[in-house]
Amino acid sequence: MTPAKILISACLLGHAVRYDGKGKPLCHPAIDRWREEGRLVTICPELAGGMSVPRPPAEIENGMTGADVLAGRARVVEITGGDVTEEFVAGAHRALEFAQANGCTHALLIDGSPSCGSGFIYDGSFGGNRHAGNGVTAALLAKAGITVCSDRQVDELEALIGAT
Repeated sequence: MTPAKILISACLLGHAVRYDGKGKPLCHPAIDRWREEGRLVTICPELAGGMSVPRPPAEIENGMTGADVLAGRARVVEITGGDVTEEFVAGAHRALEFAQANGCTHALLIDGSPSCGSGFIYDGSFGGNRHAGNGVTAALLAKAGITVCSDRQVDELEALIGAT
């Protein structure tokens, strides 16, 4: 049996791809083991959608979610007012295609991101206010049947996929 492949946010592996030009490395023995086993498939959906580093912070407007963006009911906007919905949707579709092409059954994504958030995202006010919900990529992956976990759920993901 082939071990489960895991799509992982590039920033969680320390890649400097976040809006502020930094990474957010996640240290956990399971991550190290999965990396050694060749199970991690790395992507930054925002870069895949054509965005640059650094870039202005972006949030999904009006307390909406990634599913709302995918349905055309909400936009992703930068703090400067720029509409980056198209880039976020394109990046989500590229992430899904990449995950499927690499046989990923699970995803480990950075929470809070308008792309990758799966437990919480910011409400669009740029005031640091969070609410439950998912980002655009997390919503699309989940809709396609890929199990999405946040960076705070590595132990749960490990239990889900086991050591195989």
